[in-house]
Amino acid sequence: MANAPEDIVRRAGWLRREIERHNYLYYVLDQPQISDADYDALFRELQDIETEYPELVTPDSPTQRVGAPPLEEFETSEHRTPMLSLQNAFGEEELRAFDQRVKRFLDLPESEAIDYVAELKIDGLAISLTYEDGVFTAGATRGDGYRGENITTNLRTIKSIPLRIEPAPEGRQAPRFIEVRGEVYLRHHEFQRINEERTERGEPTFANPRNAAAGSVRQLDSAVTARRRLNIFTYGVGYVEDGAFSTHQELLDTLRDWRFNVNPNIRRCGGIEEVLEYIREWHEKRESLPYDIDGVVVKVNSIELQEALGYVARSPRWAVAYKYPAVQATTVVRKIEVQVGRTGALTPVAIMDPVEVSGVTVSRATLHNEGEIRRKDVREGDTVVIQRAGDVIPEVVEVVTSKRTGVEVEFVMPIKCPVCGADVERPEGEAVARCVGIACPAQTKERISHFTSRLAMNIEGVGPALVEQFVDKGLVRDPADLYYLSKDDLLSLERMAEKSASNVLEAIEDSKDTALSRLVYALGVRHVGERTAQVLAEHFGDIERLAAASIEELSEVPDVGPVVADSIARFFRQDETREVLRKLDEAGVRPRSETRAEAGALAGKTFVFTGALTMPREEAEAIVRGLGGSAASSVSKNTDFVVIGEKPGSKYEKALELGVKVISEEEFLKMVREG
Repeated sequence: MANAPEDIVRRAGWLRREIERHNYLYYVLDQPQISDADYDALFRELQDIETEYPELVTPDSPTQRVGAPPLEEFETSEHRTPMLSLQNAFGEEELRAFDQRVKRFLDLPESEAIDYVAELKIDGLAISLTYEDGVFTAGATRGDGYRGENITTNLRTIKSIPLRIEPAPEGRQAPRFIEVRGEVYLRHHEFQRINEERTERGEPTFANPRNAAAGSVRQLDSAVTARRRLNIFTYGVGYVEDGAFSTHQELLDTLRDWRFNVNPNIRRCGGIEEVLEYIREWHEKRESLPYDIDGVVVKVNSIELQEALGYVARSPRWAVAYKYPAVQATTVVRKIEVQVGRTGALTPVAIMDPVEVSGVTVSRATLHNEGEIRRKDVREGDTVVIQRAGDVIPEVVEVVTSKRTGVEVEFVMPIKCPVCGADVERPEGEAVARCVGIACPAQTKERISHFTSRLAMNIEGVGPALVEQFVDKGLVRDPADLYYLSKDDLLSLERMAEKSASNVLEAIEDSKDTALSRLVYALGVRHVGERTAQVLAEHFGDIERLAAASIEELSEVPDVGPVVADSIARFFRQDETREVLRKLDEAGVRPRSETRAEAGALAGKTFVFTGALTMPREEAEAIVRGLGGSAASSVSKNTDFVVIGEKPGSKYEKALELGVKVISEEEFLKMVREG
């Protein structure tokens, strides 16, 4: 492999610094200077260089933030300086008592004002970041204070964490070794986004942003962490080599100079009464913050005095955490309505008498799902205790059963969608009920975006933004309507020129000639992914036979169990589905049959692929099916070959455990060629 030319080396270095500078401007300062498209262009250029010259990849490259192969478990990491907990204060008198203890220990008169720093107490997960020679090398959770879990790969995905300390001009240089302490957290809108997605997938929701942040940062698959868009505030340091600070304020200012995200609402206070003013002020203003706080941390500013005060048990004498009280309220549930999400998930919502909770008037609260309603026994007419979960989403905590009069009405989940009237299904073992209507208005945009996606009908140029305009303007109500669009329809849309309209119409027309498996996948049947769509296409041969299949016939298909069979049958017997299929046929969408070759070179053999391959995995699986074999997603005793690429995962271990033959990608391709 040739060494990279000097100009390429310089360009890669500039790109790394420039991308990280824009990350700092966007994620820390909220002051972006370039568009998303320009940022993406810089990132892609760096990716291309590093792909061509792998020796230029560095640990602090922004390309290393995207995640890595899943871990089996976290390793243990020891903190050079312990991460100790703080003593709590729950009222103003307890805080004044803390101030008096500090003065007594330092032998200072009661009238003397101690210089303090007051910081908002971020409700997240405490972590430690290790930098060696200015480069981020390790990150860990607090754990027991002395050792935590090594979550370095996950922390690299958080774009507000600098991968290299970049001192400000003429600023303080980074020490050879330093542990930076901080709190990982989620902003409210991200917490809501994650919970909405989990609800629609039938997964349990997080109770509050802190739980969501903790669960996200401890994912064994760092790609999941990267999708959660975590943030961090740094607030201190542990062990520092060749460096010292005179005050806590100086330490925080230095962290800012080094491009760490430091909370902007920190205040230096000349005495405990100023601290109390700060606490009262933020008790009133906390609802305006885009993240959760549960109190205020108070620290003696002088590092010399901190060292003199020292520690008691596992807490410093020079700091205390003032905790705000939790706030709940009581109200009456007047009605329980059902909302339909973009993937068909039905969510019950309590409509209540308006009541103020933590300074916000609340009249609606999520009840999550039917199981949650049954567990809490919430009925229309009940008096309930509510709180804002994590100070964000209102939720019903409990029912005040002593106030029941006997006229309360139990909730019953509808069997028909309240939006479109299609069937509602709740598969056994799942918490979430769903509408199965293909033309349900509540799901239209998501269904059409899925229909046009690369692995489905692959209609190039028709992305979510264009789909949104189609639906909002009433041009498209179901996927089949795409094939009836005219050029005039397209030219009526925003930023749609003549050439672009022609390209979109051409892409729609080209998609009519497609494989049956793509159409089956594009329809968005619950539980039917790419692999199941392929199996169904091979088994039935055409869409008419599949649509007419009974649950019993579907259950006979390999890899299709009773739950999936029921979901498929229910989907195809809906009037809306039949209408969409009729319109697709009339528009000329006639997918090609994909009956599997019975006498191919790989006939009767089952393959599983794991690790990073040189070809897309879908392509490798298509080769297997084209030669009469089967491609499975998991390893079992019936698997004939496991094909491994770079960094194979748990499937490789499973193959060794079961004695399944393991081959390389090169061996697989040789097998195909020699067929």
